[in-house]
Amino acid sequence: MATDALAVPGLSSDDPFTPASDSAMWRRDFLFGTATASYQIEGAVHEDGRLPSIWDTFSATPGKVLAGDTGEVACDHYHRWESDLDMLSALNVDAYRLSLAWPRVMDERGQPNRKGIDFYKRLLGRLKEKGLQTFVTLYHWDLPQYLEDRGGWLNRDIAHRFADYTDLMSRELTGQVDAWMTLNEPWCSAYLGYGNGHHAPGLANGRFATQAMHHLLLGHGEAVQVLRANDPRAKVGIVANVGRGTTDTDRDADRHAAHLFEVQHNAWILDPLLKGRYPDELFELWPGTEPLALPGDMEKIAAPLDFLGINYYFRTNVRSDGAHGFVEAPLTGVERTQMGWEVHPDGLRDLLVGFHRHYPTLPPIYITENGMASDDEVVDGRVDDPQRIAFLKRHLSAVDQAIKAGVDIRGYFIWSLMDNFEWAFGYERRFGVVHVDYRTQERTFKRSAHLIAKFLAERDART
Repeated sequence: MATDALAVPGLSSDDPFTPASDSAMWRRDFLFGTATASYQIEGAVHEDGRLPSIWDTFSATPGKVLAGDTGEVACDHYHRWESDLDMLSALNVDAYRLSLAWPRVMDERGQPNRKGIDFYKRLLGRLKEKGLQTFVTLYHWDLPQYLEDRGGWLNRDIAHRFADYTDLMSRELTGQVDAWMTLNEPWCSAYLGYGNGHHAPGLANGRFATQAMHHLLLGHGEAVQVLRANDPRAKVGIVANVGRGTTDTDRDADRHAAHLFEVQHNAWILDPLLKGRYPDELFELWPGTEPLALPGDMEKIAAPLDFLGINYYFRTNVRSDGAHGFVEAPLTGVERTQMGWEVHPDGLRDLLVGFHRHYPTLPPIYITENGMASDDEVVDGRVDDPQRIAFLKRHLSAVDQAIKAGVDIRGYFIWSLMDNFEWAFGYERRFGVVHVDYRTQERTFKRSAHLIAKFLAERDART
């Protein structure tokens, strides 16, 4: 692997990635990993009994996904998983976060699909042979379409169907999973899927969003009980995407608007999980959208967790909308990624420290996604991604600052292992530290991947 230095703005030319010598990142017990999701990489959507998912339906609907892209082939990981795991090993990471595809492992009657289950058994077995810790997400958005046809996350019964799926997979994979994550980013599933229609299933109704969220969290609570019973040695958690809201004025109304942004993005999920109730201000922001919750629901949702996964990408500058909410007020002259998201590592530190102060029951944290998209190309056999290198180093520094402020953070997963299907943005936006040529399926380590591997090799040599 190439290890020559590359001049990057904000980084010294002789040390383009390596954390400071006193950083927690050097500790051998601080877990480094990378992450993927089933629909984004697997492909093979019609093979071995896999059923259609809401993302198959959504991406096949004209106008829903950029360039009409779908996950039908994606990174062809279903067929290339062995070489992909060899590639993962070459990064020298400690752990791999992946998700299971619900439509691949069960049929409409709730019966197991053996071929789909065996795929994950082979995959996880090889990861354990390689000495990697396995972090497995049960739901990363690819809901079976037949369940959406029955109402999806708007139908309370889905919480029980999710528990059935959890029961099957946790019994089948007991001993092969180090950490279970029930849901990935329920905010996205509820708000983008049912609130504004940007994601599958493409519905747009505020009341739908809050009811879908309640059933997502209820399904999480049901799944926690099942996981505790079936796989008691594994850690159990959930993954929340969080957003930093700020304003660029001194007006009280704008400061309150920034607070409401964080209520909607963060407290909507974390308050029920860690306090057993929804934040009152959420329904001041969205009046009349209170979900139907039955007695005992909130206690189930607030079941104790072994860890909390935090996904962070950017901050949003807002101002008051003049009524009871906020509007985005994008800043000029700031660094942005290919997604148009502002690069703001201080936001990650500030959120982590704030959660530590605000939630007395906050469990240990893993940063389960952090990364950025850039328009990467292979030139003469190499891919230079200086912005990603700078992004990762600065966000690792922010995590280190949060640890030094007392936050219990156990690990960091880079999003993503390789370029993949970026949901409504198709294949244009590249988040991977490994470049994927979607025409040939050739994988190429980006500069960031070489530097990650080099740093982790140096860390392991120290300890």
